[in-house]
Amino acid sequence: MNDDDLKKFDPEIYRAIEQEIKREQDKIVLIASENYASRAVLQAQGSVFTNKYAEGYPGRRYYGGCEFADQVETLAIERAKELFGAEHVNVQLHSGSQANMAVYFSVLKPGDRILGMDLSHGGHLSHGAKVNFTGKYYKIFSYGVDRITGMIDYDKVRKLAKKHKPKLLLAGASAYSRTLDFKAFADIANEVKAYFMADIAHIAGLIATGNHPSPVPYADFVTSTSHKTLRGPRGGMIMCKSEYARVIDRVVFPGMQGGPLVHIIAAKAVAFKEALTKEFKKYQVQIVRNAREMADILMGRGLKVISGGTDTHLMLIDLTELNITGNEAETALDLAGITVNKNSIPYDKKPATITSGIRVGTPIVTSRKMKEPEMVVIAELIAAVLHDHRNSATIKRVRNKVKSLCKQFPVYEDITI
Repeated sequence: MNDDDLKKFDPEIYRAIEQEIKREQDKIVLIASENYASRAVLQAQGSVFTNKYAEGYPGRRYYGGCEFADQVETLAIERAKELFGAEHVNVQLHSGSQANMAVYFSVLKPGDRILGMDLSHGGHLSHGAKVNFTGKYYKIFSYGVDRITGMIDYDKVRKLAKKHKPKLLLAGASAYSRTLDFKAFADIANEVKAYFMADIAHIAGLIATGNHPSPVPYADFVTSTSHKTLRGPRGGMIMCKSEYARVIDRVVFPGMQGGPLVHIIAAKAVAFKEALTKEFKKYQVQIVRNAREMADILMGRGLKVISGGTDTHLMLIDLTELNITGNEAETALDLAGITVNKNSIPYDKKPATITSGIRVGTPIVTSRKMKEPEMVVIAELIAAVLHDHRNSATIKRVRNKVKSLCKQFPVYEDITI
């Protein structure tokens, strides 16, 4: 991407973009919910489709001149169907939270009951947090993980479902590292006659490539983002049984939004095509291998990983015994060139602004072609900082090693603005 117009007209924004490229190149980013989109995805997202209004759906638009927008959206839908085996897909959602909202609005009324995963145990804001719209519009009940194992106890979920009789049972998480048993959730939902919704935003790439069981055969609704492990643009999507297609589409448009972002849908289509390749399948396998290797090394260096490991792309690290908060760990690691996010742990006694843990994920380092040997190095660097976070010499030493590693595994090396 080479555009002197931006540099001349708006040097401040140009400089910010230039600095962001440098940050992504020069730091080891372990944010589990982020990834580096391909150049093809970035090109589609930055296309002239940003100019186009296309309210409605392919073949049923409220604006003229949508023939090529129709082609783009149809390709995105058909590729997503092929990728996940879904009966119906809506790709117009702007985010994963909005996708969740659309499902709620399609089958629930204000005051209806939702049973989802507690935010502090690994759930998401849009699964029922009090500060979120879900906590304001619906009556929320939550399940969590076992205090000892750090895993979901499905018998306890069943008991809670029978006790509270939710209208919708929700499976999915943003900080849970173990395989989700979607069939078990579906069986529980059937027992209490609830709708079953799965939010696979974090693990969509793993599911698409067979590296995690799919909820599509069991769930009434499946929501997702198009970034994270899917490595597409920031956006959302909904998959559902054909019987819910009409109500979902009507809730999304005209119920919740007007014109879809056609340039983002174009980028989604590109990402879905990438996800159908053999290379992408190998990439997802490596994401999991990298996460498991990193978790093993961290535990070997005296760090506590919730649930004792990971089956996915992420892990949650309990810092309670290290005399460092999640906020302090995030800051110290960033100074050392390693980007993570502070994260609450199950039964956390500290507020969400401080936390007792950090969340670590491997999608981005895997996008940079790093493998198990590099995970050993990164894990040792993380452990070094966390065990000695007040020592500026340690921070400097780790930062130099991070710079060296990043040079060995460049990203976007041919991208300029």
